[in-house]
Amino acid sequence: MSGDPRRADARRNHERVVRAGVDAFRELGATPSLEEVARRAGVGIATVYRLVGGRQGLLRAAFEQFFAEEIVPLAEAARAGGGDPWAALSGALIATVERLAANRHLFTEATRAGAISLDVAERYLTPLGHVLRAAQRAGQVRADLLVRDLGAIVVMALVTAHPDDPRPGHHQTADRHRYLALLLDGARPGPAPLPPPAPDVPRP
Repeated sequence: MSGDPRRADARRNHERVVRAGVDAFRELGATPSLEEVARRAGVGIATVYRLVGGRQGLLRAAFEQFFAEEIVPLAEAARAGGGDPWAALSGALIATVERLAANRHLFTEATRAGAISLDVAERYLTPLGHVLRAAQRAGQVRADLLVRDLGAIVVMALVTAHPDDPRPGHHQTADRHRYLALLLDGARPGPAPLPPPAPDVPRP
């Protein structure tokens, strides 16, 4: 028995709207209007509101799709690749920073709007945590580095990719590479322990 064609149409339209949102953020280099997203998706503005609930819903859905398609696979590939764990870990972090920097408007707007949930972040950090522990067992990474520190490394490196930065792109890239290298060097084993982290905030 076939499913309800109206539900199938709604799913297809939802996918088109979210894809249009991701592409618009990437291509326009600015926050797209809902009208622009509707035009790209080939649907009416009312359909956009019905499917994603307005700008906030579109932003959340677009970021989650981008993250699932382009960021999470970097961590999964690092876990599955075998070989040198430090090369896998640092390579995944470098690729993550570059991919997010290339989509900095979407990332920045999602961050400002609080559209990046813990569940989304954990889909990336969970497989990367396996690589971190392998690197720690191999003596390549300091033993007191936490999985959540990996997310902080990415965010700190991305500060140099702010969308309002007036400098040419290659200057921002040079700074980003410099500071990411500095942060990664700090992840290596060192003589002094890190200060203890703040306690985790329990989920509601």
